[in-house]
Amino acid sequence: MSRVCELTGKKAMVGNNVSHAMNKTKRKFDANLIKKRFYIPEEDKWVTLKISTAALKNINKKGITAVLKEARAKGFLTK
Repeated sequence: MSRVCELTGKKAMVGNNVSHAMNKTKRKFDANLIKKRFYIPEEDKWVTLKISTAALKNINKKGITAVLKEARAKGFLTK
């Protein structure tokens, strides 16, 4: 599975490594992803998601049901 956040759609970005002599070589900036289990009381089940740490902060602030609803509306979550 690719390294993409299932709730926000965040994925790797491309940039440059820049040396002291200003030589530039390509590199990837991967998203900071974690695998986390959440209990959804409305559906009475556990769900495992691969999410970014920014999405985890969002879940702590708004709640899992609100964030899942937003993700489904934006088309990121297909589960």
